[in-house]
Amino acid sequence: MADIGGHAIYKIEDTNMIYIPNDSVRITHPDEARYLRIFQNVDLSSNFYFSYSYDLSHSLQYNLTVLRMPLEMLKSETTQTRQESFDIFEDEGLITQGRSGVFGICSEPYMKYVWNGELLDIIKNTVHRDWLLYIIHGFCGQSKLLIYGRPVYVTLIARRSSKFAGTRFLKRGANCEGDVANEVETEQILCDASVMSFTAGSYSSYVQVRGSVPLYWSQDISTMMPKPPITLDQADPFAHVAALHFDQMLQRFGSPIIILNLVKEREKRKHERILSEELVAAVTYLNQFLPPEHTIIYIPWDMAKYTKSKLCNVLDRLNVIAESVVKKTGFFVNRPDSYCSILRPDEKWNELGGCVIPTGRLQTGVLRTNCVDCLDRTNTAQFMVGKCALAYQLYSLGLIDKPNLQFDTDAVRLFEELYEDHGDTLSLQYGGSQLVHRVKTYRKIAPWTQHSKDIMQTLSRYYSNAFSDADRQDSINLFLGVFHPTEGKPHLWELPTDFYLHHKNTMRLLATRRSYTYWWTPEVIKYLPLPYDEVICAANLKKLIVKKFHKYEEEIDIHNEFFRPHELSSFDDTFCLAMTSSARDFMPKTVGIDPSPFTVRKPDETGKSVLGNKSNREEAVLQRKTAASAPPPPSEEAASSSSEDDSGTDREDEGSVSQRSTPVKMTDTGDSAKVTENVVQPMKEVYGINLSEGLSEEDLSIYLRFEQLGQSQHRQDKSSQQFCSRCPDGVIKLTPISAFSQDNIYEVQPPRVDRKSTEIFQAHIQASQGIMQPLGKEDTSMYREYIRNRYL
Repeated sequence: MADIGGHAIYKIEDTNMIYIPNDSVRITHPDEARYLRIFQNVDLSSNFYFSYSYDLSHSLQYNLTVLRMPLEMLKSETTQTRQESFDIFEDEGLITQGRSGVFGICSEPYMKYVWNGELLDIIKNTVHRDWLLYIIHGFCGQSKLLIYGRPVYVTLIARRSSKFAGTRFLKRGANCEGDVANEVETEQILCDASVMSFTAGSYSSYVQVRGSVPLYWSQDISTMMPKPPITLDQADPFAHVAALHFDQMLQRFGSPIIILNLVKEREKRKHERILSEELVAAVTYLNQFLPPEHTIIYIPWDMAKYTKSKLCNVLDRLNVIAESVVKKTGFFVNRPDSYCSILRPDEKWNELGGCVIPTGRLQTGVLRTNCVDCLDRTNTAQFMVGKCALAYQLYSLGLIDKPNLQFDTDAVRLFEELYEDHGDTLSLQYGGSQLVHRVKTYRKIAPWTQHSKDIMQTLSRYYSNAFSDADRQDSINLFLGVFHPTEGKPHLWELPTDFYLHHKNTMRLLATRRSYTYWWTPEVIKYLPLPYDEVICAANLKKLIVKKFHKYEEEIDIHNEFFRPHELSSFDDTFCLAMTSSARDFMPKTVGIDPSPFTVRKPDETGKSVLGNKSNREEAVLQRKTAASAPPPPSEEAASSSSEDDSGTDREDEGSVSQRSTPVKMTDTGDSAKVTENVVQPMKEVYGINLSEGLSEEDLSIYLRFEQLGQSQHRQDKSSQQFCSRCPDGVIKLTPISAFSQDNIYEVQPPRVDRKSTEIFQAHIQASQGIMQPLGKEDTSMYREYIRNRYL
């Protein structure tokens, strides 16, 4: 599904349950079959992801800062457990001593976003670590943005929380531990794909969060109403549950915590406004005890009211909010500011927040967006904030000259499609249907057929909430270990409610009660604005383990993982070619003189075209092969109306990255000849200039010098290696360094100069300063020989 620094991210396609003990010793239980059916209702082939070598539960900022600290800092903290002492390579006859071992730092996964943590908890101390494969639930998508041929990967990862997880009307608000319903952490990662390495590549990320309003509230669905009334279940005058929730956020993200509340504020009948009033009171109470520089920022904005108004532009207002948010939190980038940005700084760039370190920038704080369901309005708001952050990320990597992106460009269209797939997937998981209101709806450019589709999605969501959500909730409770079958106690299907399972304080009294004023963890407030999880302290060092890998281990063999030389493959099946590409799927077929993905195009110029029904992978491959002979694309409205005919299940059934790659229309043989004539254009029209017939000697010599430089930089054949072994002092060596410097990629080692040449050069410099060297015997004899030949 994605590739981050050479680490592959996979999606679960199929699972199988295997009974390990022998059937002869199997003891059957009358309720086992029913529990097994409920357990298997959690479809693991639907949006569950894992990676063998990359920690998906943590952000890229955590993985590239905490996990790259020197090993010497952990020598005193490392311990060897039972599974580490076991050598899996002993049975293969491989020796793990000497130089064959590779050391690396591993961290414990962030269990809040791990969905099989409860299942693996029983065996993690008794089996080898290779048996432990943690999975996340949510969304993962990756697209390729081609900037004049330079590939830039845009990745979107959504991690759904496994705490207080469930369906729409059955899980609202928060539980007694501060975990909220429908909590999803969305991370957008931007990387320069021309260098596939964490040590030498350029990477940037931005994280934002969505989640239900952190209060004790619910909705009664027994009334069979489209909008059940909102009720506050418990009085919380000291904002105890909100304090627990924001303490978790300060520990993971740092400060400032910014709340964007999109619920309605003006209503004829009090409905959503109940949540706004309680949330304002909770934030006001908590802020009076925090230091002024770390207070929670609260931004209320009635998005529905602005949508109905004909005079107000919703996205313009969201863009202003997004700019202020990104400037406060900053973003992560693993390289220092480029030299050109230092010479010609942008006004907006100088106002950027976050934490600046010698190796780049860190994001401090996070935006938390919520409406009532955290689906439609929240996804659009997150898209606008992500679009603003994407502009800053592109600017930090030196790919655009100003941190600003406009609508109707290939880059924004690609990013918008990525976010709509992200929103559809999260909406199906929590609400039972795809998004009802999309970005085009709020831009007011959606086609008229979209309204009927919105009605169908609303009906689908209502049906799912009324009839199937209860069974899904039981499956989630059993899968996550919230409910454990116990002899003598009621079964899962006999419980009238699962309220007592998720609120543990209702079953027993808590041993300690947190302070009403000092509601935060003392260690967390000490390191703000940095997140406590990413600082170097004794508690965090205990979570890190130095592990030894064998050099033949597949987990660290990025080359074989990406290229797979042991398999018979073709270019059409290669992941980097199959993913959605801005040049193939969004750029107009007739580019003209401006192929930039940051150029604003008219709606009828887009290269996006979709078939009526995407059948299978082979047909998509065939369509990609005929892309060169495709006709001019339809307008954006026609394309969007045809693409929305596809159901959500059709998109998910393809199961590979090509599910999001957009095919082109098939053409007959008669039209292909005409299109071929249009593709071949004069050089003047494409490049704006006509190349001269011949090159001058000076230009040719410059080209040859650059060619030699490129050869010594990337490859050396056997003859050049033999030449280097004979005279190594005459070759310029280019050594890759661990991170990009300000103005170059490679550190150049100048050729060595022998001692005699150095003395001649120094004497030449001193002679220019009037300091003459004494003449030696050779110089005197040479001078006499010159006088004799000239005058005698």
